[in-house]
Amino acid sequence: MNTNNHPGTTDRKKILLLLLPFWTPLIPPMGISCLKGFLQKHGYNVKTIDANIEAGFREINDNYFKKLESAVPGDHRGNLLNIGIDVLQGHMTAHLHRERDNEARYIELVKSLIYKTFYSVAKDSLVRELNAILDTFFLQLETYMLDILEKEQPHVLGLSTFKGILASSLFAFKLAKEKYPLLLTVMGGGIFADQLAMGSPNFDYFIENTPYIDKIIIGEGELLLLKLLQGEVPAHEKVLTSQDMNCGVMDLSTADLPDFSDLQMKYYPNMASYTSRSCPFQCNFCSETINWGTYRKKKAKQVVRELTQLYEQGQCQLFLLSDSLLNPIISELAREFLTSDIALYWDGYLRVDRKVCNPENTFMWRRGGFYRARLGIESGSSKVLEAMNKEITPQQIKTAVSNLAQAGIKTTTYWVIGFPGETEEDFLQTLDLIESLKNDIYEVDCNPFRFHLSGQVKSLQWREKKIARLYPKWAREFLLMETWFIDNANPSREDIYRRVNRFLEHCKKLGIPNPYSLDEICKADERWQKLHKNAVPPLLDLQQGSAYINECKHLKKLQTAVDMFQKEEDDDFDFI
Repeated sequence: MNTNNHPGTTDRKKILLLLLPFWTPLIPPMGISCLKGFLQKHGYNVKTIDANIEAGFREINDNYFKKLESAVPGDHRGNLLNIGIDVLQGHMTAHLHRERDNEARYIELVKSLIYKTFYSVAKDSLVRELNAILDTFFLQLETYMLDILEKEQPHVLGLSTFKGILASSLFAFKLAKEKYPLLLTVMGGGIFADQLAMGSPNFDYFIENTPYIDKIIIGEGELLLLKLLQGEVPAHEKVLTSQDMNCGVMDLSTADLPDFSDLQMKYYPNMASYTSRSCPFQCNFCSETINWGTYRKKKAKQVVRELTQLYEQGQCQLFLLSDSLLNPIISELAREFLTSDIALYWDGYLRVDRKVCNPENTFMWRRGGFYRARLGIESGSSKVLEAMNKEITPQQIKTAVSNLAQAGIKTTTYWVIGFPGETEEDFLQTLDLIESLKNDIYEVDCNPFRFHLSGQVKSLQWREKKIARLYPKWAREFLLMETWFIDNANPSREDIYRRVNRFLEHCKKLGIPNPYSLDEICKADERWQKLHKNAVPPLLDLQQGSAYINECKHLKKLQTAVDMFQKEEDDDFDFI
């Protein structure tokens, strides 16, 4: 690329959209693929690339976590591949801002990142070994980015950024701007829904200290990015939102299919799509509605038509639907597939509600192709569930999970440990609930409660309590943001992380898996096949290029004890 003749910001026809490491490539990246499908219709040349499929980057990620795991005692690790992302992201960002005159503070900060995540003391030697891994990573990323920029010759570079990807994105933007000053750099993604929520001190500081990022898009990106490319955004405006630009939200009935044509689909175990945007509920710890705005959904016929078209393009029968919740459309979608000629399997997020507690519904969904329910259970305590505004009870959770499992649908359950006010008794009720459902839970995952100054439904209310910085004030120069927690809370932050360890140990004793690797997923599938006669097909049977499967259309209902739950539960529901 020659900067002397490189097109200026008035010529923005060639767009390069990237997803950088580290993000687990379970599905092709939806955000940049939706933007490609939308922008190409308007005459733009869009190239999408997912760097996470590169073997070299995955090896570095594995090496980092192996080294970290070797230094953390077993009873402190918790879900290391989950909570360890906080260490990796912070370490990578600090690494970018490391200078000779602040080396001592840099090492101190990395040790603090490890301690405040695992409550285990790290040695200086560990920091040096982890530093060497990151040195290798950024050298590889530099070569990777320069090769791509030279090959693609883009006018606009757009990066979709989430937790775990921030440091890579900052490095790539800065590198691109130094080499090609006329290149327009645009950042979007979920990072602006929580850690860098608009209006927070973190956001303001970030804006001031990232001059190499020209524009930041908050929330739904298609219409905003189009306005930017068409020259409708004032040059001085760095941050774009739907409200500020008065461009409304996407009409999903006319939305284009995500365009995966640039991506190497063989590397993803699931195809991807969506049926809606935003969420009809407002749980107190969540940022979904704040990020996406008004809830909208497609009609079931449109979804079946789109999934069929994507299947014909990629020959993968299994879809992960990226909706926040499938509840508003799940029955319509299953019925539509039951009357269609094609059998497709779909996996997505579900909320416990009246329909899930009816075994007739869950069996019908299974026959319509519902493959896995990702359930935000969060807690086994009625008191905590009420504080979260979940509007469900432990008994309803039991009924819902069992109905799904007896239909053969995989049940992935997510839990939040240490929500403000959670007592030891509340936590033990969570462990008891899991034990009562051990054979009906396919997979279990948990997160420690995290507080953000803004971006959560209840952020402002929590900010009225005593809050404190997790790291020293000077650490912001390295991390470009501050992490806060509710001080003098019950439970304390250290207690929360101890409970995470106890939670996972409890699940391990019960034999409930939390698979990450393909080998672990295969073992979890074997367990599910043994536990449930109507179990959905294993993941490997549904991957791209496998034989066509339509067993869901011929499924026979099994008479189970779950049916008796319905009568006793009918009077307990007071939610939609």
